[in-house]
Amino acid sequence: MSVQREHHPEPSTACKIAGPWPTYASFRNLPERERWVLYGSAKAYRQALEDQGFVMAESYDAFIKRVTDEMEL
Repeated sequence: MSVQREHHPEPSTACKIAGPWPTYASFRNLPERERWVLYGSAKAYRQALEDQGFVMAESYDAFIKRVTDEMEL
């Protein structure tokens, strides 16, 4: 699953979400296929928050690395 990334300029009134949040480590014991599905869901969830104007303290690249590390993908 791929999520289209759009550039969202940081609005001056944006709510900044400190992270990392949430953790995905509890999913590492699931079968690989399910972990990939959850990985896609994690990216989509973050994109949905950004689309609503939230700004993440954790960069997108750091987010991807953390999620893949936590889920052992």
